[in-house]
Amino acid sequence: MKNFIKITLLFFVLLVFGAELQAQYGYGYGSGYGYGYGRQRNAVPQVEHTPKEPEPKTAEQIVDGEMPKIAETLELNEFESAVLSSILKKYVQKRIEMQILELTPEQMREGMEKITKAQDEELKAGLPLEKYEGFVEMQKKGIQKTRKDKKREKKRKDRKTKT
Repeated sequence: MKNFIKITLLFFVLLVFGAELQAQYGYGYGSGYGYGYGRQRNAVPQVEHTPKEPEPKTAEQIVDGEMPKIAETLELNEFESAVLSSILKKYVQKRIEMQILELTPEQMREGMEKITKAQDEELKAGLPLEKYEGFVEMQKKGIQKTRKDKKREKKRKDRKTKT
């Protein structure tokens, strides 16, 4: 009888402590049985990596991205395209430098006006008059509207030549 009580007591103790150990430690590093016990999370919070801000484009990248559309819209040849590209790169770079300086709004406006004036003078000297005027018009309207206007003009000319 003493043995029976000892065995029962031992069984009960193992049952209680076994359940306690099971609840506390689980099956180790994941048993594959899907009980959800496994390697627990680290108490130290993980630092989430913030995505890097895209680096600002250089003047060359900006102009090179826009030049195919401009050249197509204004129907520039290779030489005219190269002249326009070099002038635009020069003055876009100056505008970027002005923004970096973080001047007062009044100083910024004056500086931008000077840059625009110098750019216009250089473009007048480097491009044929009709191409220069087309570029100025394109700046005012935007590339998309200028393209639409050019297409409309071509359709009108085509209709006139057909009749």
